[in-house]
Amino acid sequence: MRVLVVGAGGREHALVRALARSPQAPEVLCAPGNPGIAQDAELRPEGDYDGVDLVVVGPEVPLVDGLADDLAERGIACFGPSAAAARLEGSKAFAKEVMAAAGIPTAGHWTVRTVPDGLAVIASYPAVIKSDGLAAGKGVVIAADEDEARAALHEMLVERRFGDHPVVVEEHLAGEEVSLLALCDGERAVPLAPARDYKRIGEGDTGPNTGGMGAFSPLDDFGDARIAEVVATVHQPVVDELARRGTPFHGVLYAGLMLTAEGVKVLEFNVRFGDPETQAVLPRLRGDLLDLLERCTRPGGLAGARLDWDPRAAVTLVLASRGYPAGSSSGDVISGLDGIPGGIEVTHAGTAERSGAVVTAGGRVLNVTALGEDRAAARSAAYAAAAMIEFEGAQLRGDIAAP
Repeated sequence: MRVLVVGAGGREHALVRALARSPQAPEVLCAPGNPGIAQDAELRPEGDYDGVDLVVVGPEVPLVDGLADDLAERGIACFGPSAAAARLEGSKAFAKEVMAAAGIPTAGHWTVRTVPDGLAVIASYPAVIKSDGLAAGKGVVIAADEDEARAALHEMLVERRFGDHPVVVEEHLAGEEVSLLALCDGERAVPLAPARDYKRIGEGDTGPNTGGMGAFSPLDDFGDARIAEVVATVHQPVVDELARRGTPFHGVLYAGLMLTAEGVKVLEFNVRFGDPETQAVLPRLRGDLLDLLERCTRPGGLAGARLDWDPRAAVTLVLASRGYPAGSSSGDVISGLDGIPGGIEVTHAGTAERSGAVVTAGGRVLNVTALGEDRAAARSAAYAAAAMIEFEGAQLRGDIAAP
């Protein structure tokens, strides 16, 4: 089988490696990929699907833009939802509508189109200001007071930093966050292992939001019983509601959850594998990922599916470039990759090749993932390996997976 992964980041590199571990011995391709992915898969130009049996879409933008629909018209199987189902991520207001229709617990929220309307619905601070459209993980501001709320609303609604979209204003939820992803075949949802990621750039969860600075899996406070409960009250109702609307969900449904004093509430839905959660979850998966993803493309294909997990813990660290997330530095030479010990998985996120050297080419540059008998051991191994990698201006949070 020839399977092509769409994308060029750390998530896609992790998918390529997991698919290559399949006992089916597939030919793994990636478009467009990066220098790290090129060591594990054949790279292709974007849009070249000639001879491909299955396309696995990594990023959200192609899904929201209808890539799965286009591939279906060409008779090519695609792991990823249709554009209609991908609105769960493409529009936060739509996601809230679906949650309301399906009875899924979430924060109180209002959709607004002007700065005065946004300020008027905020009863207390902090308050959460979200651009309705796609924003690469950066369209969320937790406003501590009215001045910060006004600035965020102005940026999104007047300056239109993230495009011509309304804004969703939400009540702020307190608690621990959990990312729980589930594979979906249009009829049922089968959970992956839970993970916890770190979205802020600074230690102690300070500074602006990023696409993610690290993650770990599993979680001590989120066992099998709780996973089953969340899937039954969050993921499965979404799958049922979209099927009822005639837009069945095929792919992976990412639920960003907050464990509040009142119970689990949904922060957001994504319609693709999380980044960097995927880098921490997939190395723990025992079994054939390719088989699971292919089954998701068929209605009812996951019937009887059972996933088995390595009991060891995984910790993923993100090395970001100078200036991220406000900007990023490109062209800085990366050293130390050749000395990483066996058993450590380094996935490339924002890299390029220049004159035979690997250089930075984006905000999040590399991911370092280690497995250990417990979280402390995995964490120690990951930080030891990350310390071996150097490039000018590298940023690395020091508190990922800390007790």
